[in-house]
Amino acid sequence: MEIRQHLSQVDLFKGLAVDQLDAIARIISDKKYKRGQFIFSEGDEGMGFYLVISGRVKIYKVSSEGKEQIMHIFGPGQPFAEVPVFEGSRYPANAEAMESCKLFFFPKKDFIALIQENPSLAMNMLASLSQRLKQFSHLIEILSLKEVPGRLASYLLYLSDKNGSVEEFKLDIAKSQLASLLGTIPETLSRIFAKMGGKELVRINGPQITILNRPGLEDLAEGETKL
Repeated sequence: MEIRQHLSQVDLFKGLAVDQLDAIARIISDKKYKRGQFIFSEGDEGMGFYLVISGRVKIYKVSSEGKEQIMHIFGPGQPFAEVPVFEGSRYPANAEAMESCKLFFFPKKDFIALIQENPSLAMNMLASLSQRLKQFSHLIEILSLKEVPGRLASYLLYLSDKNGSVEEFKLDIAKSQLASLLGTIPETLSRIFAKMGGKELVRINGPQITILNRPGLEDLAEGETKL
């Protein structure tokens, strides 16, 4: 019953009948990971995908110089690593627990069999993957077309909108991880935060962020102004 309740609240499985949810629940296995523990590594065979029940997971790649680039961070209710299941490929990046995590694991072979029996599940999956594609396209746009201050401004506005367009919120990851996500280094990120504070765009108090000038932050995100 608990597994079914978790599944029914996830976009991937919304609208499915109780018997369909029960069929999915039967193939799931619980996985628990400690902070810093690898879930899979880039190049591992794609044996299945995961759903975060508690905690957070980061997906990242490491350059030949050893630099880490975070691609995405997943929290409760979010699935990840679905694409290799359908492509029959290997995992294209690393996955690591950012904190103690509980995950549901969906074995590739069993899940594909369920999709063949339940076309509606395939449609839900397609919608979820389409949304993921939009998110990655937005990330690529931020990293490739904007300078670092614009990337940071965009991310802060994203967090504000995510929390209901509030002016005060907390960073959801450590600043070192945020630097990696934005494709920069912690020292550069700290300097940009200081400049934003000096221009009274935001106020920073540890992880607490207060937006003081939303139009100014939006202009910075769009490249209309520079720090």
